[in-house]
Amino acid sequence: MSNVGFGMDDRERVRELLGREPQGKFQVVVRDAVGDPVVLLNEPLLDDGTPMPTRYWLIGRAAIAAVGRLEATGGVSEAQATIDPSAIADAHARYARERDAVIPAAHVGPRPSGGVGGTRQGVKCLHAHYAWFLAGGDDPVGRWVAARIETV
Repeated sequence: MSNVGFGMDDRERVRELLGREPQGKFQVVVRDAVGDPVVLLNEPLLDDGTPMPTRYWLIGRAAIAAVGRLEATGGVSEAQATIDPSAIADAHARYARERDAVIPAAHVGPRPSGGVGGTRQGVKCLHAHYAWFLAGGDDPVGRWVAARIETV
C-alpha cells in the first residue's frame, strides 16, 4: 500500500465505495497496489458543520472485508482483553489531539469528541483503528489487527 494524496478521480471512486456522496472534505492517504483508495483522511467537520470524529476512514473493500471477518469472530473483545488499556487510552488521546488541532480556532458549535472511531475508552471499531495504523498512526489496536489479517 502507498500513501498518496488527492487525485482528480478520487471523489467519484470514493462515492462508489461509500455508496453515497461524501459529506465532507477528505484526502486519500493510503492506496492499494493498483491505486484504489484504502484510507481516507477526513476533515473534523462535515460540509454542514456536523462533527466528524472519525479522522481516518477505512474504505478499501478488501481491507473492510478482512477486518469485518476479524470483528465477526470476536476481534473487538479479543483486542480489548489483549492490549494494555493504558496504551489504548493513550492512542485515543493522541488521535483526538491530532483531529482537534485542525479544527479552525474560530469554529463555534459542536465539535467532534472521543478518540479513535469517536470512542473515549476501550475498543469500539477495529476498522477505525486499522485505518489510522495504515495511515502511519501509532495505534496498538491497529497493529494488533494488522498482525492478524495481513498474514491471511
